[in-house]
Amino acid sequence: MAWGLWFYFWLLILTFIWAGEAIFVSYLDSSGRLVQRVAHLWGRAMLRVCKIKYTVQGLELLTPGQPYVFAANHQSQLDIMVLLAALPGPFVYLAKKSLFQVPIFGQAIARMGCLPVDRTNLQEAIKTLNRAAQLVQAGRSVVVFPEGTRSATGHLLPFKKGSFVMATKSGQPIVPVSISGTRFILPRGLVRLKPGPIKVVIAPPIDPKAFPRNRKEELMDTVRRAIEANFDPDFPYGPQRADQ
Repeated sequence: MAWGLWFYFWLLILTFIWAGEAIFVSYLDSSGRLVQRVAHLWGRAMLRVCKIKYTVQGLELLTPGQPYVFAANHQSQLDIMVLLAALPGPFVYLAKKSLFQVPIFGQAIARMGCLPVDRTNLQEAIKTLNRAAQLVQAGRSVVVFPEGTRSATGHLLPFKKGSFVMATKSGQPIVPVSISGTRFILPRGLVRLKPGPIKVVIAPPIDPKAFPRNRKEELMDTVRRAIEANFDPDFPYGPQRADQ
């Protein structure tokens, strides 16, 4: 409980500082690179103050300057911070619309270039996905969570098709990203935080052009299998301790 309060205390403080800096530097650099740098530092700072260490495997598989659609599994609020710290930028998130309504923070992620997804309005969601595809075509990577929400079970939830429609339209590679360990550190629906290690594994990029439009299901299954192959739901404890 004490670590949970510590986490949320620093989340409030560092997010307020980051958001203010992000809004300020966004007016100095329209490319978004300065905002991305500030966001990167925010993610690393949050992990550091909570004594959370992370490792990243597979960065050598990425080509510098190449835009990607990063598709990651989702277990915890920490996933966003981990990816900000671990992935090369610049990139933006597809985020639920309600986050953009949070004072200051909402302005900051908007200035970063993140796109709001309205899950209650199909037409608006489609427009957002089209804008995301255009961003990737223009050279900005996008991070998506194909499950659509956080899994509390240690198993991947069913994937939603929208992310893969967007990736196909962008014409750029999809990179499967597996995050292991965050569900034990900050579980969904709980306030407690238990410091521990996090493992991020980047799989080889997948070319959506190899999957015609009528084979989106196959593309989705291919990405899912790649994420599952590198995802360890019991990391770092092993299956016996993880069930306790």
